[in-house]
Amino acid sequence: MTLISLTPLDLSLAAVLVLLLAWVSWRLRLGVERRVLVAALRSAIQLSLIGLVLKVLFAQSSLSLIAPVALVMLAVAGWEVMQRQRRRYRGPWGYGIGAVSMFLSSFGVTFLALTLVIGVDPWYQPQYLIPLLGMLLGNTMNGIAIALDNLTRYAWEARARIEARLLAGADWDEAIGEVRREAIRSGLIPIINSMASAGLVSLPGMMTGQVLAGSPPLEAARYQILIMFLIAGGTGLGSIFAVWAGSRRLFDGRQRLRLDRLKARPRGG
Repeated sequence: MTLISLTPLDLSLAAVLVLLLAWVSWRLRLGVERRVLVAALRSAIQLSLIGLVLKVLFAQSSLSLIAPVALVMLAVAGWEVMQRQRRRYRGPWGYGIGAVSMFLSSFGVTFLALTLVIGVDPWYQPQYLIPLLGMLLGNTMNGIAIALDNLTRYAWEARARIEARLLAGADWDEAIGEVRREAIRSGLIPIINSMASAGLVSLPGMMTGQVLAGSPPLEAARYQILIMFLIAGGTGLGSIFAVWAGSRRLFDGRQRLRLDRLKARPRGG
């Protein structure tokens, strides 16, 4: 099977759909037409640039070049997690909880997958490392962002119950246990839904790309199963660590609930 190359004209025809969506938003007064156009432009520029970067990395296969790219990916993902919080943590905690959680989960799972499962030698071959890390970071980012956002929201709404439990003698871990479980559960819902619908409702992106590139469908399916399992593990571990660290941050050394450590983002911001 020969891979069919796409021309700028082909991409321009596809872009008409985005323009149509922006026009519909304007006609219906949804107020998202500018965001749709900016997001589409950003994705086109970012993907084109990363394509050029990967072309250089694939030719070099140097860890000194790959590491900065991976750290930039982590830094941007950490920023996105922080920006999605309706009530974010004040100071460096607002960025650090999400970034550290993704580093421990996504980087750890990626390393284990490359060394123990796929068996790449060297393990930092960019054609394996960068796409795998990107998929893990993207999905883990969504899970952690949802989990942290719900943690702070649930804690704010349940502050009276939490303080009542503290007054009754419970420690911080027991007082916020129910809230923490609900937050972790919400962070896992997207990947659970993705796994449950894969192959029946949707054909996941990696499998689609491999099939379009000419890989045997069964081999593409095996790789997609691997990716789904890795994403589930990374998202779960990352969400659990982020929610634990975030919930601990909501209490001081005397186990008092400190919601003043949160800063509400203005609506529309």
